[in-house]
Amino acid sequence: MLPPPTKPPAAAQPSEALVAGQFWVDISRPLPGAGGGLPAFAVIDRRDGQAALMAVQVRRHLPVRAQALQSLVGAGIDGLLAPLAYGAAPAPGGEEAGFLICQAPPGPSLAAALRPWPEPELLAFVLRPAARVLDQLGRRGLTHRAIRADNVFRAGPGHPVLLGCAWATPPAALQPALAEPPYVSVCLPSRRGDGTIADDVYALGVLMLVLALGRAPLAGVAEAEITHQKLDQGSYTALIGDHRPGSFVADLLRGMLAEDPEHRPPPSLLLDPAAARSRRIASRPPTRAPRPIQVGDQVCWHPRTLAHALATQPRPGLEALKSSAVGQWLRRDLGDGALAVRLEERLGFHAGGAGDDTPDAEALSLMRAVEMLDPLAPMCWGGLILWPDAIGTSLAAMQDPAVLTNANQTGVKQPGANQPGANQPGANQTGANLTGVNLTGGEQASRIARLVAAEAHVAWAGLRPDRPEMRLLRQDARQLRALLQLSGPSGGVLRLTYQLNPLLPCTSPGLELRWVARLADLMPALEAAARRDRAQASLITPAVAAFIAARGDRALEAAVARLADTPGAVDPLAQLRLLAQLQARYHPKPLPALGAWVTERTDALLTGWHSRPRRALLRPRLGELATSGELATLVALLDDSQARRTDERERQLAARNLGWIDATLEGIAIGGPVRAERARRLGQEVAAGIGLTALVMLLLIAALG
Repeated sequence: MLPPPTKPPAAAQPSEALVAGQFWVDISRPLPGAGGGLPAFAVIDRRDGQAALMAVQVRRHLPVRAQALQSLVGAGIDGLLAPLAYGAAPAPGGEEAGFLICQAPPGPSLAAALRPWPEPELLAFVLRPAARVLDQLGRRGLTHRAIRADNVFRAGPGHPVLLGCAWATPPAALQPALAEPPYVSVCLPSRRGDGTIADDVYALGVLMLVLALGRAPLAGVAEAEITHQKLDQGSYTALIGDHRPGSFVADLLRGMLAEDPEHRPPPSLLLDPAAARSRRIASRPPTRAPRPIQVGDQVCWHPRTLAHALATQPRPGLEALKSSAVGQWLRRDLGDGALAVRLEERLGFHAGGAGDDTPDAEALSLMRAVEMLDPLAPMCWGGLILWPDAIGTSLAAMQDPAVLTNANQTGVKQPGANQPGANQPGANQTGANLTGVNLTGGEQASRIARLVAAEAHVAWAGLRPDRPEMRLLRQDARQLRALLQLSGPSGGVLRLTYQLNPLLPCTSPGLELRWVARLADLMPALEAAARRDRAQASLITPAVAAFIAARGDRALEAAVARLADTPGAVDPLAQLRLLAQLQARYHPKPLPALGAWVTERTDALLTGWHSRPRRALLRPRLGELATSGELATLVALLDDSQARRTDERERQLAARNLGWIDATLEGIAIGGPVRAERARRLGQEVAAGIGLTALVMLLLIAALG
């Protein structure tokens, strides 16, 4: 599988980007088919020269499985391509991408040359080796969730199979509907959750059926139709159909493909196929009514398909519940009056009326109805179908700008390798056909936010008290709700997205060419973004702010929260303070492009200073310091406490002087009429006195002759 290196390994060059400081990804040597649906490339270990490695390229909006990486790095499980390291390196397009390093497959995938396998080979080289790996994963509390023909490899005839890399995407994100139970394939790829090891047993059973037949059953059938057939007929019946595998394998598959995961044999039992075969579970087909009920455009013959119709078509489903059409069908046609009574009591819907008609109340009622009709179904909420532990990956997938504007659960396609062997991940990776649910990515994110705010996943877990893994939901629900309700850039949906996906790279516009998954990677990426476009008004976009708050400590989170101190405006000084903290902590090197960005916003940075002469002195000083790229010195200059106090005292003194002048002018303006009246009266008195004096003088002159 792995071509020989074109040249002997040499010492790493300073300019080379090594994953984990050790692994060099040779993008000039792709390994077709090795990544199980994802691009894969040859890798050289710069420490010991080992070349039998590969790097699987990660998709930006489908994050790697952090828990699996933490548990499996260095685990050394035989029969599994376990992860060795994860990090960023240049991709073929010139941009940075995330790469997961693991051992390269020893040979081609089983899908490369499908043929009918005899039963002894299936048991010795497929069932037992795979069951041994699943048993070890189960002991670690992990699942594989990527068992399919194009992701299981073999060195050659007579060798056991080896399970491929499953950690570079969310669980089951590349799985076709054929390989997953219907309660999984009904969900979009990003919403399938970790699942249980029983789901891996199901996928292993499908793989064995494909190998026993030499081809995939239901080839050419649409993904949504495969899910519907499994729900309607049961997985075993839908997949086996008219095929006739060997009796031994058929008995094994009857248990491995059981609808209830509790009925499937555990991996430890599959190590002894004879014992697993003897553990037969009675598989009864679902009870079908003599007449169906129609919900929207779906015709339902039994409760499980009815639950599917309610989940995928919520509006007509609610109408059917409120009008008592569902209850009447359960009583009259299905003959299950007890189920009808329990449904009506739990929902509070009665003929001719309804209870609370708020969107959240209706979504909660629909969720309860689906759970009662099909206890195996995932959570449905307002047209969304997902497993609660996939809330984070669902939000991550919604950050993809390539998602169609009207992306709904019927039309989203996931690219992948279209491997031979049928129903491989290159086909339409959708869940079931959700006719009537037509939500944009923003609307879907808003509904998930409502789900978290209402703690609907806790209510859903309360409907399934027999599932011990659901207890963890109650512990996390309040924390998620608190993060969602934080005001400003440190909270909300974006904060949840990065908080729940610790290895998701920042999806902010302007960072598309960089793989920023750690805070240490952020400052070089922002420096490059500022170098490309200094005209952008804000370097710290909402996505960047949420990323910092999620990855940083409380001090950084508080600094992000202070970005909202100026409502409706972008405060460059608050951004500068935050950038300076990040530079001091994670990138103590000059950042001249960011300095130039600051220089072009000098006037905005100086608006807090009141003295014009002082601003005139600071402006050239800011320009000089900005060219150095040392953001802390700029902050120190702008936040000089003594200079700030002096400027404030001068402002207060100027304000007092201005107040005295204003009061004087006001007094002058108010006293003018009074003084004029006094002057008029004085003038009259003076004139009268002068006149009287003149008269006396005239009289004296006349008297004296």
